[in-house]
Formats: sequence, C-alpha cells, structure tokens
Amino acid sequence: MTHVSERSGAGSSPTGAGGDRQPWTAGTSRSPRKRSVSYADAGVSIEAGDRAVELLKSKVKQTRRPEVMGDLGGFAGLFRLDTKKYKNPILASSTDGVGTKLVIAQQLDIHDTVGIDLVAMVVDDLVACGAEPLFLLDYIATGEVVPDKVAEIGAGIADGCRYAGCALLGGETAEHPGVLRPDEYDISATGVGVVEESEILSPERVEVGDVVIAMRSSGLHSNGYSLVRHVLLGAGRMRLDVVIDDFGRQRTLGEELLTPTKIYAQDCLKLIAEAEVRVLAHVTGGGIPGNLVRVLPEHVDAVVNRSTWKPQPIFDLIQSKGRIEDPEMEATFNMGVGMFAIVSAEDADRALATLTGRGVDAWQAGEIIEGSGNVQMIGQHTRG
Repeated sequence: MTHVSERSGAGSSPTGAGGDRQPWTAGTSRSPRKRSVSYADAGVSIEAGDRAVELLKSKVKQTRRPEVMGDLGGFAGLFRLDTKKYKNPILASSTDGVGTKLVIAQQLDIHDTVGIDLVAMVVDDLVACGAEPLFLLDYIATGEVVPDKVAEIGAGIADGCRYAGCALLGGETAEHPGVLRPDEYDISATGVGVVEESEILSPERVEVGDVVIAMRSSGLHSNGYSLVRHVLLGAGRMRLDVVIDDFGRQRTLGEELLTPTKIYAQDCLKLIAEAEVRVLAHVTGGGIPGNLVRVLPEHVDAVVNRSTWKPQPIFDLIQSKGRIEDPEMEATFNMGVGMFAIVSAEDADRALATLTGRGVDAWQAGEIIEGSGNVQMIGQHTRG
C-alpha cells in the first residue's frame, strides 16, 4: 500500500439518495443538460488516491535501504544490487496475499495489522531458501479509495518491511467500483531477495541425526480463515467483540483473530550466520506435515513430537466449536509453530541460544531419521 502510482478502475453505479449506490437505468425523457461526465461520476477518485499516497510517504521512507535509488513517484522502483558482496548472487522471489483474514479486518474496521501479515507471508518464504529479503512491492484493490484506510493498511506494510529489514520499493492502488463494495479490499505483494548460490538452503543438505527446531507462531497467522469464519462466526454464532477468558488480558475474539503473523526473516538470517542450518520450513497452508515435507530428501523422515509444545488456546476453541478431527486441524493450521529449522546436532544448542537471545520462543521438537521423505507426527500436545 505504499503505491508509487494509482491505477483506477471504472464502471460503477451512480450514487443515489442517502449515498447508496443505485443501479443505472435508461430514462425515456431527457433531463436538462449538465456538465460532462467525469471519472469521479464513475466512482473513481484520482484525488483520493493521491491523498493516500501522500499519507504513506513518511512510513515508506522508514523502510529505505542504502541500495534504493530515487524516490516514490516514478514508474518503477530502482534498487542497486551490491554484487561485490557475492560471488554468485541468486535472486529469489515470492508473492502472496492475506486471504480471508481480511474479512475480519473489514468487519472490525481495523486495518493497520493485515499489512504486517502480508509482509510476513512473503519474506518468510524468501528466507526459507536462505535469501535476505531486499525489497517488496504491494498492491491493493478496493471498491472505494478512502485515504485514511489505505494509509492504515500501508502503515502496516511499512512496519512489516522494517521488521523484515527490506525496503518498500513501491506499489499500486486500484479503485474497482462495481467489482468490490466500497468497504471491500484485497491486498497482495511480491518480494525479492538474494542469496549466495553456495549457501542456498535445500533438502540435499539434510542428514540423518539432524535436529528439528520449532519456532512458536503468534497464533493462526494468515491461514485457514475460511474454516475459522465458518466454525466460529457462522455455525458457532460467536461475536468478534466477545471476551474469551482463555486468551487472557481481557482479549476479544476479534483481537485474537487479527494477531499479526510473526515475521521470522531477520531471526532466521541471524541463525544461518551463527549455526549450521540445513533448511528452513515456513509453516503456512498445509500445516506442519504439509510444509516440513517440502524440505526433506527422499532418504530421511522428520520425527516431530507434539508433546514438546502446547498450541495457543485459539486452536482448542476452533477444534471444539467445529468438532474438527486432529488430522484436519494439522492439515489446515500451524498448531503453534510458524517456522522450523533443521540444524546439525552439533549446533543445536547454539541455534537455540541464538533464537532465545533474539526473543524467539524456540525448542527442540524432533529429529531426522532414516526414512522415505515423510513427516512422522508422534505424541500428543499438552492440554489445559
């Protein structure tokens, strides 16, 4: 949402009495001739887009890296890659969105956290191959550009970029009246990172005897929200403003559901620098088994012991309200772990000390054994 330019869409119904949009119908009689039709009459305000960009500029500048060239307002963002730092630099890219978690934000009219989610989904995929996130480009499509709302979303994206250490290089805002309701929006982003070719994290590095380290998630992160909404807000008829005692600190359901996704990028880069990291696995859609399996070679299995951690209360609430079976929960949600690192056994203690020193809740959750490229989930989570 930092938007170096705004591309606006056309085609909406005119505004009727009370501000409600009414369908256009052809009339048989001619009304007195008025001024010519403008883009604003079609539901698009270029001025509102310009205002949104102005509100974001100070936040965007806080994400600037030395490699960024020029300023906002050009047709493209420029980034000078310092090739002297690398022998064989490899660029990595990732693109993602936030999904239906946005529906919760729109219902609560809270928009300054989903931008953090957006950045996390992109940069934590980049760092999974060992790449340092360099810059990010964002995109927002909305039914009506409300400058303050766009600025809130953009502020979250800028905050996320600062946490990840990457530059917010630019983006695009598109106003789509007639396609989206005035209060609706969707966001996405693409990030680019760089890694030395010889240091790319890949399954070939994993060996029998390696240790599986888990890093705690901040909650649901940004996956499974269609099921969450169906179970809690649909069939469960729960209100977003209800206080859930198990969440603590007089925390409401809505506040819990909008908890921003944890950004691990800088923590993982530090971990790579301090310990022998074989691979990293970002736990998103597909849960622990579906993501950890992606970084395993065919001759080993990862054994993950559930008894080594306790998932946050939100997972128990979803499972009990929806009467969801354990395999479905694990295939949909992160169950309390947002990132895994597989490290050499010799460096396990160093890895844990490094993460703990950076304030990351991490623990040894399993090991690598001989196998056939599968994830074995054993034990039971601590409850209560």
